[in-house]
This record gives sequence, C-alpha cells and structure tokens, in this order.
Amino acid sequence: MTAPEVPARTGRGMTYRAAGVDIEAGERAVELLRSKVAVATRPEVVGGLGGFAGLFAVDLARWRRPLLASSTDGVGTKLLIAQALGRHDTVGIDLVAMVADDLVVCGAEPLFLLDYLSCGRLVPERVAQIVGGVAEGCRRAGCALVGGETAEHPGVLGEDEYDLAGAGVGIVEADAVLGPDRVREGDVLVAMASSGLHSNGYSLARKVLLATRGFGLADEVPELGRALGDELLEPTRIYALDCLALIAGARVHALAHITGGGLPGNIARVLPPTLDAVIHRASWTPPPVFALIEQLGAVERSEMEATFNLGIGMIAVVSAESADAALALLAERRVDAWVAGSVTGGSDASGAARLVGGHVSGDR
Repeated sequence: MTAPEVPARTGRGMTYRAAGVDIEAGERAVELLRSKVAVATRPEVVGGLGGFAGLFAVDLARWRRPLLASSTDGVGTKLLIAQALGRHDTVGIDLVAMVADDLVVCGAEPLFLLDYLSCGRLVPERVAQIVGGVAEGCRRAGCALVGGETAEHPGVLGEDEYDLAGAGVGIVEADAVLGPDRVREGDVLVAMASSGLHSNGYSLARKVLLATRGFGLADEVPELGRALGDELLEPTRIYALDCLALIAGARVHALAHITGGGLPGNIARVLPPTLDAVIHRASWTPPPVFALIEQLGAVERSEMEATFNLGIGMIAVVSAESADAALALLAERRVDAWVAGSVTGGSDASGAARLVGGHVSGDR
C-alpha cells in the first residue's frame, strides 16, 4: 500500500481556528460578559470571573447543621425558538429558574450557579447575551454566578446552534428540610401562577403549533394577543425568593416545582404514600396558549396535564391555618396565587395527585 503524500511545508500549517475553534473569540466573549455577570453576585463570592474554579465562602456561624443541596438542569428545545428568532437574552433566565427553583423546594436558599454553554461557532456577542440572561436569572433568584464554561464544538453542532445547561448549590438547615414527611391530611395547596409554558413541553408545543398547524414565529395569534414567538420565548418565572419569604412567614410543609410531569407528577413527589392531593380544575383558568395547543393538536386532557404546567409554576403545601397568611404574603410580593386544592386521605399506598372537575372560562 502506498503511503499518503505529505504536503510540502508552506509556513501556514493547520490551526485550531481553521479546524473551527476560535480561542480569541472566546476571550472576547469573556470580556463582553464581565459587566453583565457583575449583577449576579453575593458577599460570599471570593475572587472574580476567569479563574479555574468559583470560590464561595460559607459563613458557618450562621448555621447549626447545614446541608448542601444541589441541582442541575438545562433549557431543552425552547432553545430552538431563541435560535430561530435570533433572541438569546432570556434563555439564561429559563436555565436559572429550572435549577434555583428545584433547590428551593427542599427549603434551600440558592447560593451559587455555574453554567455550561456549548456552541457550533463561538460568536462573542451571542455568548454575552446568553450568559447575560443567566446573570439576570441569578439576580432574580438571589444567587451568584460564580463561573461557567463556554465550549466551541464544530461538527457536533451547527454554526448557529448551541445548548445551555447549569448546576447550582443551595443550603438549608437539616431540621428545616421540606418534603413528604411534613405533609399532613388537611393541608392546603397554594398555587402560584406561571408566566406561560416555562421550559417544559416544547417538543409537543413546536410539533402542534409550528410543524402541524404551520404557524410562523412572527405570526400574530389573536388568542394570544401577541406574536407566537413572543409567547413561546416568555421567560420562566423564578419563585426562589418568593418561596423563601413564604417559608419564613407561613407554615410551609412542602413545595412542588411544576416542570416535566405536570401537576400530577410533581405534586406526587412531595406526598407521603398514605396521602393524596386533590387539585380542583375550576380554581383557575389556564393561559390561552394551553387551550390553543390542546385544541389545534387534539391533545388529550391527560396528556396536557402530564406535559405542561397549565398555568401553575409552583405549589406550596401549607397548613390550613397558614393558608390566608400565605396568600397575603404572596400578594404583597405580587405573585398571583390561590388555593387550588388540599391533601386528603390516601386512596392506595402510593400517594397520588388527582385533578378533579373542569376548568372554568373567564377570569378567576
């Protein structure tokens, strides 16, 4: 077999940039996002952007028996909407919501987060927009953005494609952890309104609205009162600080972040096996986008309820005596909240959340 011919040396050999990875572009991106990340900090942060690791000083004098809580998540196919529209400054908020609100459900105060951004081609301005959104999300959640990684993966992702994920850490006293062991029969379910689809169910939403029904993202949809792209890109509401205030001001036994699995799947996660939860559909009217998906896609109600949040982003399980105080506190914080159901005796030995009745039309 003949050996391959070796090209003559010309003084212009192959480079990392020629292979698709631009280190200088990465350095420019870091400089562009420095000022954006500055808003996402806490006094405990040690050092600044650019180190090999993020440092965070925990004041152990504040805690008796602290537990660290950790969570990781991504944004999912909602990113395809941002990429199609060329609007990249809000998906970072979605990322923080998915991570920080998973931390707070156990009663933990979110402390810090790190993000991971992989892209087919590193465009500094786009990276700055994406990470700027992460920083804004951290500000809203009360946690610090202590670091992250931006990776250029030519050949794995298209030039204008990217994926975004992150991991966060929170802290909670060992005897203050919320969860199924605190839930009692007669507890009340306080629902907190979502800002729309949040970051779940987008594969089904895109299939129905874009692929099957042929809407364009720029199309004005009368039922929504705005362009479809604006509706689908609405940032996820972050409840972390509201939930921490609720924990301090009411008898909260558990919290359920309503993400993939919908209301039945996520509420069941905070129930003991001997108890059920009953959610009354008539207690709220889901935002119009959910009815649009259900009707245009002929999606079964059970499928809708297992896929989407249907207008509820967080559920607080509180003692019946604390329900009024919880609602008043959330109203002060401008969180739309209402009593959506209660905890009842279990129908079997597994613990379940059941939605009963039907949704009503008009305003709640």
